[in-house]
Parts: sequence; structure tokens; C-alpha cells
Amino acid sequence: MNGLNLIPLSDAPYRAKDFKSDQEVRWCPGCGDYVVLNAVQAFLPTLGIKRENLVFISGIGCSSRFPYYLNTYGMHSIHGRAPAIATGLAVSRPDLSVWVVTGDGDALSIGGNHFIHALRRNVNLKILLFNNRIYGLTKGQYSPTSEAGKVTTSTPMGSLDHPFNPVSLALGAEATFVARAIDSDRKGLTEVLEAAAHHRGSAFIEIYQNCPIFNQGAFDALKTEEGESQLLRLRAGVEVGGKVHDPGDPDPTGAFALSRMTDRTPIGIFRQVERPTYDDLAREQVARAREAGAPDLQRLLDGHDTWIVA
Repeated sequence: MNGLNLIPLSDAPYRAKDFKSDQEVRWCPGCGDYVVLNAVQAFLPTLGIKRENLVFISGIGCSSRFPYYLNTYGMHSIHGRAPAIATGLAVSRPDLSVWVVTGDGDALSIGGNHFIHALRRNVNLKILLFNNRIYGLTKGQYSPTSEAGKVTTSTPMGSLDHPFNPVSLALGAEATFVARAIDSDRKGLTEVLEAAAHHRGSAFIEIYQNCPIFNQGAFDALKTEEGESQLLRLRAGVEVGGKVHDPGDPDPTGAFALSRMTDRTPIGIFRQVERPTYDDLAREQVARAREAGAPDLQRLLDGHDTWIVA
């Protein structure tokens, strides 16, 4: 979080309630979004970042109401385009901690292009993808993560599509931080949120969460005592399949293999590596161009300190 306006943690005046807005939280009873919101509001005070230096940008969908409920800056933006808007903000304002809140439909369907390129570029922003495997806001159509054969309002005879694996997709796009959490595991969710917040570069977290109206129980099998044995909690140094898990390995092959597991469900941090960020490099390039004093380029740059890269 280099360059941010930090408050010494010992003097931080914030508590969880300070990050709650005056807006009525309006999700369906039992929605996993409530758990994620509460977890975010609880961990934000620990970061030592002033509220005016925090920005949450969302697209369209149930999860995209998130900015209304946080007492920070935020934007409820365009369907699928939140990463593009967040990129422009991250490039032009290095003093901000920029977050994107999106859903499996918003990010992986209409927003798929913006999603993968934000990760590929390693823009310094954090993407929280709420995955309930359904379109909830538009009343239960299948999404890019719905399982094959899924019967929905838009696929009454079963979906013919093969679903995305969001973690595999993020790793394939060379994201420098990739993790997965479950809405019912508040401790594990908070751990990956904190790690993502301190990561310099693109950080992606897939969050399994429940839609009680249109896809009730999508992940219930993982939330029982028996389901706990199906979870593989990723920790650095833990042996997995005869290999020691190392999220800091620059080669993403091991992390990708974990993302393809079918007998167990890995949660936690798959990958956490360092690479120059797009926004840092862009600002350095602009500075070099100004120092070079090229007349035509200088005229182009003058008065255009904000660059939005779609």
C-alpha cells in the first residue's frame, strides 16, 4: 500500500460502524452478500487507511449494491466495466486503495474482457468476485459459472454451456494474487481480504456465496462437518499431492493444478507474487516523456493528468 495516506494503527479512529453508511441494506434474507459486507466493514479499520482514500467500484448485479453500504467513496458503474473504470482511477490516483466488487455474471460474461486484462496488466486494484452460480438480480438465469445441465429460467431444459473456473481463469491471465473464500467462513474470508489489501498489484478473490432465492444451497455441501473434510485449506509450506504449496512461486503451474482439483475444493491463497504494476509503469512513462521535453508529446500530455485505459 505504498504511497497511501495512512493513519498510524495505534491512533486509528475507525471502528466497523464507521464504515457503515446510512443506507438500508437491501438484499434477500439469507443472501451471502451480508456476510461479505460485514467482513469487509470489520477489517477495513485495521488497514489504517483514511476513508477518503478508499474507493469501491461495482458493475451491475446484486453484489454491485456494495458501494452504497460502505461509508467510503464509491461508484455503482456500468455492467461489466468496473475494472476499466477502476484502472483509470488507479493510474491517476496512486494515493487511493481501489476495490472492485462484482458477480459471476457481471465479471465473466459481459465484463470478461475487462476482467482478464485488468489482471494481465497487474493494475493495483482488488477484485472481489461474488460467485453464486446464477443471475440473481435478473431473476435466475444461468451464469458463466452455472454447472452444465443447470435448469434455470433461461435454460428450462438444462444449460448446454461448460462453466468457467474463475480461479483458473485468473491464473491463466497471470494475476499476481489469486485466492478463494466461502461466505460462511468469516475467519478465512477475512484472512484473504487482509492479504489482498496489502498486495501491490492485481488481487483477485473468488467468494463462494449463497443465493437463497434462485440457487439455494449451491455450496451447502462444503458447509457441513462432512463438507469440511472436502475443503483443502491452502497454507504456504503445506504438502499437497506430494508437493509443498508455495504461493510465491513465480511459475503458476502448481497453483493452476490446484485450481483444477475435483476431489477436494481448495480455499485460501493460490498465488501471491510480485511484478511491476501497470499504474506505476504508466506514471513512470509519463514522467520520462515530460522530462524528455518532446514538444508534440508535451502538448498532448499537458492538461491530461488522468488516463482511463479500457
